[in-house]
Amino acid sequence: MYYFDHCASSPPREEVIETMADVMRKAYANPSSLHAAGVEASKLIERSRALVAAQTGTKNGNWLFTSGGTESNNLALKGAARSYRSRGNHIITTSIEHPSVIEPLKQLESEGFQITYLPVNQTGHVCSDAVKQAITDQTILVSVMHVNNEIGTVQPVHEIAKLLKPYPKILLHVDAVQSLGKMALPLEEWGVDLLSGSAHKLRGPRGVGYLYVRKGVALQPQISGGTHELGMRAGTENVPGIVASAKALRLACEGMPKRSAEFSRLSAKLREEIASIPELKLTGGAPYAPHIVHFTYPGMKPEVVVHMLEQRSIIASTRSACSSKSDKPSRVLEAIGASHAEASGGIRISFGEEHGEEDIDMLARALRSIVTQLKPLERSRQH
Repeated sequence: MYYFDHCASSPPREEVIETMADVMRKAYANPSSLHAAGVEASKLIERSRALVAAQTGTKNGNWLFTSGGTESNNLALKGAARSYRSRGNHIITTSIEHPSVIEPLKQLESEGFQITYLPVNQTGHVCSDAVKQAITDQTILVSVMHVNNEIGTVQPVHEIAKLLKPYPKILLHVDAVQSLGKMALPLEEWGVDLLSGSAHKLRGPRGVGYLYVRKGVALQPQISGGTHELGMRAGTENVPGIVASAKALRLACEGMPKRSAEFSRLSAKLREEIASIPELKLTGGAPYAPHIVHFTYPGMKPEVVVHMLEQRSIIASTRSACSSKSDKPSRVLEAIGASHAEASGGIRISFGEEHGEEDIDMLARALRSIVTQLKPLERSRQH
């Protein structure tokens, strides 16, 4: 099988699986317990927290462990908005955020918060000046994803953070689920206040998320019941998952430069191949993440292409896994000005370190074969 859906979920590393199993066998005590076994479990969590901080170069904040990227985004957004409501009720975001950002913001909107959804250009990028123009005296939070989960565009987070520096009362949240462990993220150098990540996107276990919280930032807990995770997330900690996720992030960060360079080479080759197939249209524009290539087959249902790829033992996706079962046109593609036919025919390819040039050649051949097979159907639809 050729797995090109790493953005949806990546296969866990064997050493991560072994670490998780080992901790499950040995450190099963409740980390809140006062006995020696509980203290040892608690120490494993704190070592994991320190390891994540070391790998990300963060010294002025804390890392919380959650149940995943969705919870991290929810806690960051709702926790910050509700904590700082006395400062104002205005939040700025973009029109192409992940559902785990859009839906919490809709919930906050129903509570009386005002949300500004900034448009993006045809390459899928938000203009940092648009962020500045949207700021009001009621603005308390800006949330911008680093890498779009669907089309792979990289947002100007550094520029946005820079323009927010004269506004110390405005927090910056970054959804980095598709970039943490895959791209350089000097978040403290940039001035990011909150940052979300997910372990299973970087070959770690499912059910564990990361949330960076800058020192001094208060979050209203969204789960009540105890003082776990620095008082911001109640519930007995998932010790095996936390230790394994810290290891996964360490391994991802250690191999990042070489891996990123290889992904850039492979994505450039795949883009060139796709550009040579007239029926397919590449989406977005630079700067984009090295591990994501997105294209559309206008007029063709994407699930047809996905299933035909699967028949050739190739796994790809249509959009984010959270939205892949929807038959509506892609909200992200519509936001960049795609036609209805283009927005309804998107395919996402996302790389892993197991891929090489021969895999790209194989994928390109498969796409050419599929397009040839579908041409008669495409012509019949046009008549």
